[in-house]
Amino acid sequence: MSDRKYRQRGYQDDDRPPVGQRQPAPSRGDEPPKPRGRGLGMPTATIFRCAACGRPAAAPPDAFDDVCASCGAALHTCTNCRYFDSTAPRECRQPVAERVAKKAAANRCELFAPRLAQEFAREETRPSDDPRAAFDALFKL
Repeated sequence: MSDRKYRQRGYQDDDRPPVGQRQPAPSRGDEPPKPRGRGLGMPTATIFRCAACGRPAAAPPDAFDDVCASCGAALHTCTNCRYFDSTAPRECRQPVAERVAKKAAANRCELFAPRLAQEFAREETRPSDDPRAAFDALFKL
């Protein structure tokens, strides 16, 4: 603070050590990231979605020739792969021998892992025959 004209504390004065001298944050190891924010603690489901239409598939693709039931697009593609990254070398986070030219076309990549998503699990509710119960369900929090 002695190098400044005024002696008031400002945004440049901090009790923390400089960035290079700080202790690194403890590593979380291999544990998956925990949910944060909205929906914390809500039940979730792991699903696979088609990259072309966005609809959830019944099961992740396990064969090279699997296609989406709703749009007919191939599911064993780079765009449906967990390792697909457009900013990575050869657009894959795995060490591949050669770049796949058409990312949305079916391929025979051995490193393919389906891209799964964590989404909120939906409760199976059936419509009520009782009109009073249906009315009360509208305002249920």
